[in-house]
Amino acid sequence: MNALSWHDQAPQLHEYLALRAAAGLSAFSPPAAEVGLADSWAAVCVRRDGDLIGMGRIVGDGGCFLQIVDIAVHPSMQRQGLGRAIMQRLIDALVARAPDSAFVSLLADPPGVRLYESFGFRASAPASVGMFRRFHASQGERR
Repeated sequence: MNALSWHDQAPQLHEYLALRAAAGLSAFSPPAAEVGLADSWAAVCVRRDGDLIGMGRIVGDGGCFLQIVDIAVHPSMQRQGLGRAIMQRLIDALVARAPDSAFVSLLADPPGVRLYESFGFRASAPASVGMFRRFHASQGERR
């Protein structure tokens, strides 16, 4: 295997969208992804021969609320410890920069639950229930 390189930065737009698709994550429009990537609180990219093969980000207000997102490893590189290493790098950023009282959350797909539990994350239910909604401006919703 060729050497991996690690970078504390967000990926480029085109490679971000491609890795999300390859890893089976939901799609975002390029304009939305461009805004999101620019507003990363912390980010990690793993590259092999310059190609993005793994990533993870933290988003949020930097004080009270932070959320770990976009943990993705290309299918050809899964089951080699890269997801764990990406998480560790993001946890290190939290330890170094986040206030002690910050609320750090993530949404876990079932295959990732054990990984996230190993970093101290726990299901919030029944004390609270994670909820979400996809907003579609094309539906004319305004509030």
